[in-house]
Amino acid sequence: MSSSPALLTLLHAWPEVPDAPGPSNEGDGDALVKAAVRHGLAGFVEHALAKADWTLTPDSAALLTREARLSAARGMRVRSLLSRSLTALAALGLTPVLLKGYGLARRLYPEPLQRATNDVDLLVPRARVLCAVHALEGMGLTTQAGDVDRDDAHHVELTGPDGLVELHYRALTGYGLSLEGDAMVSRALDATLDGHPVRYLCPEDEAVYLALHASNHLLQRLAWLFDLKLLARANPRLDWDRVVTRARRTELPHLVWYAWDAAHRLLDAPVPAWVLKALAPPRWQRALATRLFSGPRLMGAELARNKPAWVAAKLALAPRARPMVRYALRRLRGARPPPGTGAEPGAPRPVRSPAGRR
Repeated sequence: MSSSPALLTLLHAWPEVPDAPGPSNEGDGDALVKAAVRHGLAGFVEHALAKADWTLTPDSAALLTREARLSAARGMRVRSLLSRSLTALAALGLTPVLLKGYGLARRLYPEPLQRATNDVDLLVPRARVLCAVHALEGMGLTTQAGDVDRDDAHHVELTGPDGLVELHYRALTGYGLSLEGDAMVSRALDATLDGHPVRYLCPEDEAVYLALHASNHLLQRLAWLFDLKLLARANPRLDWDRVVTRARRTELPHLVWYAWDAAHRLLDAPVPAWVLKALAPPRWQRALATRLFSGPRLMGAELARNKPAWVAAKLALAPRARPMVRYALRRLRGARPPPGTGAEPGAPRPVRSPAGRR
């Protein structure tokens, strides 16, 4: 069994036990482990293998255990950084919305450290960005990048010895368009995490946001698709009418379709067929997406390793051509190629205040 069907079989079957047998030799086992690491799911795969009663060779099992522990250790550092960040912001009376990361894993996965988490993503009202930046700098973080006046920017990056905090004032920018965050903040739900007051996107907004984020990075990490499956399973009363309405309001409904279609097609995510039909792009883009986002191609994260192919795919899949062309020209002139999982960081920039708050 190659790594592609092994990992996809586990994720597709979850939470049930796969019907197919596990890897039959050390080569297949090592390939499964490497795929799990590449897609941010080493800890989860270790858990799922035990439930499925799949047995790896001793060397492959040892490799998986080591990688899962390393991922968990990184997750613990992120958890600590998140806790400190929440404390600093609480001193201002500011409770941010947690995006992705540890907060998502805590709600959806059997154990939160089973999903790789590399940084802290916080969404705050646009009017509170500068004071939030100052609070985080006060705990020893250094601002690395961010320009809240730029149309294609959406967060401020702050780093320190413990890691990276991305302070979002827009939920997302991608394909030449932006998704403002204040409306999502206004609909967010109050919660607690490790004793800290926090907020989470309401389920319908999260269904849209997670799909947009995954498609903005061309689905190059299967954990993002698995998040969608787990989100839908955790919210059986999800209001799909609202999901469709809010996806359309973003002007990026095609991106929501790309992610949910792939999650349904590859991982059996429970999304109604009428939702996919309502959000579907033109037939030629559906055909292209099905080809680009096939199981084998996503397993190999092929687009993340090829900048020209990455840009071509984004141009072809864009909901609106003109904003995407402008965006692509900027990226080709000045940006680095997307690293391992499709992140597209730009060069560091000084933080500038929103209009009217200089």
